[in-house]
Amino acid sequence: MKKYESYLPRHKHDFERVNELKRRESKEILPLLPFLIEWMQDMNWPIAHDIAELLLTFPNEIVPLIKDILAEKDDIWKYWCLEVLMKELPLSVIKQFQAELIRLAEEPTDGEKLEELDETAMEILKLLR
Repeated sequence: MKKYESYLPRHKHDFERVNELKRRESKEILPLLPFLIEWMQDMNWPIAHDIAELLLTFPNEIVPLIKDILAEKDDIWKYWCLEVLMKELPLSVIKQFQAELIRLAEEPTDGEKLEELDETAMEILKLLR
């Protein structure tokens, strides 16, 4: 990891490092995915959308990362993962989230309901039909 640590953005305006990441080979970016997805916690951060675009170039590799986030209690982070990432993934990848989406749609926590994750999950489930 240390080899690629210097590629990670240092702050929410670090477009220089994000642009450098975009020029890197996939094998260099793969170990950084868990750290990059942390930037999805707040899509108001200036570099968040560029990082989302980069993450979407690794649709299969981000599945376990999104699943981990959906198992956490950070409902806003969950929202951004559904809205910005999952809605843009290929249907074949979205299918891997079917159980999580059904749970969000049918049995949301109070916090998930507050962030309208149940509605967003239903929208995504409709794509699978």
